[in-house]
Amino acid sequence: MTRYQHLASLLAERIEQGLYQSGERLPSVRMLSGEHGVSISTVQQAYHLLEERQLIQPQPRSGYFVAPRKATPPVPALTRPVQRPVEITQWESVLELLSSRGSGAVMQLGSGIPDISRSTIKPLWREMVRLGHLQDPRLLNYDSLYGVSMLREQIARLAVDSGCRFNADDVVITTGCHEALSISIRAVCQYGDIVAVESPAFHGTMQTLRGLGIRVIEIPTDSVSGISLEALELAFEQWPIKAVIVVPNCNNPLGFIMPDARKRALISLAQRFDIAIIEDDVYGELAFDYPRPVTLKSLDGDGRVLLCSSFSKTLAPGLRVGWVVPGRYFDRVLHTKYINTGSTAVQPQMAAAEFVRQGHYMPHLRRMRQQYQRNLSVMTCWVRQYFPANICVSRPQGGFLMWVELPENFDAVRLNRRLQEHGVQIAAGSLFSASGKYRNCLRINYALPLDTHSEQAIRLLGQATEQALNDGG
Repeated sequence: MTRYQHLASLLAERIEQGLYQSGERLPSVRMLSGEHGVSISTVQQAYHLLEERQLIQPQPRSGYFVAPRKATPPVPALTRPVQRPVEITQWESVLELLSSRGSGAVMQLGSGIPDISRSTIKPLWREMVRLGHLQDPRLLNYDSLYGVSMLREQIARLAVDSGCRFNADDVVITTGCHEALSISIRAVCQYGDIVAVESPAFHGTMQTLRGLGIRVIEIPTDSVSGISLEALELAFEQWPIKAVIVVPNCNNPLGFIMPDARKRALISLAQRFDIAIIEDDVYGELAFDYPRPVTLKSLDGDGRVLLCSSFSKTLAPGLRVGWVVPGRYFDRVLHTKYINTGSTAVQPQMAAAEFVRQGHYMPHLRRMRQQYQRNLSVMTCWVRQYFPANICVSRPQGGFLMWVELPENFDAVRLNRRLQEHGVQIAAGSLFSASGKYRNCLRINYALPLDTHSEQAIRLLGQATEQALNDGG
């Protein structure tokens, strides 16, 4: 991101947060130049960019003023899925989304990929190269089934920020968070069992349950406070549910952070019905506010929470380094890990461990949190500017995923097919439901650099959305 783009993003964020009100005069070019230590031409370019985005308006001999804005879209209401066990579908649509990952010709607005272009990740590259030059046979050999001990120690140390107190021996390294979730599910469930999930929920978890022959009950979920504990309690009373799977921190795809009181209530509810909790915390360290939110695992008094996470969203998905802290299910998880993949590749584990140990990880996290929060402000402005008025938009508290809800008759699956002809791909909401619900919703990624290309993609998405609504969905 250039200096003028960075300044434009900062000003857009201030406008979004209401620090500059509609119709208010903005600081002069000379004043901003002095305040931010940039040239006058840089400030002028930033103002021109904001003018193109219709966020500000110039007035002759008076300067720049905040433009009148569309009203901020409301947040999505409590979801209302079918609350009975269902077989999971949508695999073909998930495969279609995954198949375009390697295509540089497609603008992937719906992916769950972080920004891996930042300079703060360079020490990781250097460590990967250094390890390769060592030609140490241990890097090409089988490792302990538990994972590299130094990495497990660093993970235990990092977990203190989330309120957890466990040691390296409580951690099992996995091939990404996806495997952590998979072996956790297999450790507590069998074919034909029933699992409760948030609705909408991560499509990877859904497809894992599908592959294991497990049925799902989707529980109504609020885009601000999380899974409905009242509906979950009713489901526990009606059905022999074996586990509940939740993403309480920086939820995928809604972006909420579950309030601490509700986290404690969820733990109590699971204790009362003796049900396992599988916690996906892969986005938790990307919360915009610090300290980061506590995990359910930190409130777990009897070992029923299986905490799953990875470096896939905070560092790079290609590392394929994740972990699970399985509590009372440790032996089952370890055996399932053995029959699932055996040990995890050593070199990525060593590189990640050194990156953390040398003190690079926390500065990197701070930079990414700041960037994603700025990106969210810009993306929210674009969505408000280019999308129809009758939509609902989530208010993420961390991570880099936004959920957009359109009128009931809208079909995001059909829209995605149209957009792919123009080199743009979205994630239709139906991917995040066992039964294909939420076809009128879509998930947008705001992690990637927000430049003219991404703005053009959002403009195209908004125009195509409006046209589809005019055509009846």
